[in-house]
Amino acid sequence: MKPISKQISEAIAINPPGEIIFLTDFRNLGTDSAIRTTLSRMSREGMLNRLAHGIYQKPKTDPVLGELLPGPEELAQKIAQKELIRIKPSGAYALNKLGLSTQVPTRLVYITDGKSRQIKLGNMIILFKSTTPKKLSMRGKYSSLIIQALEELDLKEISPGMEQKLLDLVSKETDEDLFFDLKLASVKVHDYIIQLLKRKKNDRLALANSMI
Repeated sequence: MKPISKQISEAIAINPPGEIIFLTDFRNLGTDSAIRTTLSRMSREGMLNRLAHGIYQKPKTDPVLGELLPGPEELAQKIAQKELIRIKPSGAYALNKLGLSTQVPTRLVYITDGKSRQIKLGNMIILFKSTTPKKLSMRGKYSSLIIQALEELDLKEISPGMEQKLLDLVSKETDEDLFFDLKLASVKVHDYIIQLLKRKKNDRLALANSMI
């Protein structure tokens, strides 16, 4: 039988450049200690880039840009796929995704049905926060992000300009998904969005009235 190091090297060789590789990909080959030793050696020799604890990348370069590393969003999605968990942007990151904040967050915060953990990628932090199944059941493309973003804000401090932006985003959501998600929101966020629809005389006023 081939040594574990040889088997790992051959498995990595068939992956395309840029592929994200997890220590757990090789658990069928031997102990974690032996796998970790092999991957660490390959990283020292430049055959792999170490991205985070137990996470590596097969190097990829561009003639102009040089070495290409995965972005934090790509890495977060890869981790979710690998661990079979659900993730959704939250907090300041959700605000940024919606275009409600131009400030680039230094932490990408996701709620998840997986375990809470923090991953450092260069100058960025990816934070997975374990949450309830209810919050992850929201299904609207816009409304689920709006609700997660509002959970982190002082709703009394939201400016009229941001309220209009929120209303514009809400108008892009289907009635079915919007009011499904509102039923799963906290009381404060639910009431804020309903009152926002009423104050702005939105065409969903009748639906809003039916919910209070």
